[in-house]
Amino acid sequence: MTGCTWGRALGFFKMDTTAISPLTPLGIIPDLKNATSVPFNETACENWKEIHHLVFHVANICFAAGLVIPTTLNLHMIFLRGLLSIGCALFIIWATLYRCALDIMIWNSVFLVVNLLHFIYLVYKRRPIKIEKELSSLYKRMFEPLHVPPELFQRLTGQFCNIQTLKAGQAYAAEDKTSVDDRLSILLKGKMKVSYRGHFLHNIYPCAFIDSPEFRSTQMNRGEKFQVTIIADDNCKFLCWSRERLTYFLETEPFLYEIFKYLIGKDITNKLYSLNDPTLNDKASKKIDRQPSLCSQLSVMQMRNSMASTSDSEDGLQMFLRGTSSSSSLRNNQHEFCNAYGVSRLQHDAFC
Repeated sequence: MTGCTWGRALGFFKMDTTAISPLTPLGIIPDLKNATSVPFNETACENWKEIHHLVFHVANICFAAGLVIPTTLNLHMIFLRGLLSIGCALFIIWATLYRCALDIMIWNSVFLVVNLLHFIYLVYKRRPIKIEKELSSLYKRMFEPLHVPPELFQRLTGQFCNIQTLKAGQAYAAEDKTSVDDRLSILLKGKMKVSYRGHFLHNIYPCAFIDSPEFRSTQMNRGEKFQVTIIADDNCKFLCWSRERLTYFLETEPFLYEIFKYLIGKDITNKLYSLNDPTLNDKASKKIDRQPSLCSQLSVMQMRNSMASTSDSEDGLQMFLRGTSSSSSLRNNQHEFCNAYGVSRLQHDAFC
């Protein structure tokens, strides 16, 4: 190619770049008439680069696999973070050994750290919660069927409660002496008996609240005393909460608050059936599955207290306890009890 031809070619190249340059001064208008357009095929990729190393493709496969994991899978977030971490690690290897790209290595190092932190946190949340041996039966019988997570149960039983013991013959509560405002307890081991003025009312077996009627009735009325005597029939062990701290904790956990409402209501219902059938044993009490609405307005403690309003309490108590354990007989005894012991009209309509 001659020198004149090279000069024309260079002149064309210079004019073309000036025409498209964004840095051209506003006062200078390029001569577009002599400009020659560049064909489209010259800007397209003519020679593709060789395929990247296998490590690069395996990293992208990990990213794709993590993104297609269905959210219905129980551990999908753990798998997602794990696959993203593996993909970022492979990208770092590829950028360091095969590409020598510092920027790719730095960015993927940042992504790797972020995903690893999420992965470790998710695995930590899934760690098995070890429940104390003394509380495992309580959790399995009362809280696990209601889908209470083990970590929430551990928080409930690990901060503001303690396990206490009573020897046979010792009193948990004395009639007209012990305050009902201090605690709420669940029996873990042994058996307790409840009596009123020397008359046996019912037994309390493991995994049952000891003072649920008093807890329900004193949510609105504070400063009351136990109207019954509760004595350990065997060597007993029970879980005891501070009522004030328990109430505060339940206010911060709405789910657990509803669980406690249900459990206490159900326990009160079981005690009502025990009043109707004092021979009810522990195995039979496990089979009772009633709704707590039966005693939502009138608790068992109010039934106990109403005996003090008449001089015929002994005859009335015997009449109440003579009924059978069937639901129809229980309802008849409820009417007789309410009519005999002067329960208020509102309580009569709600309960009887």
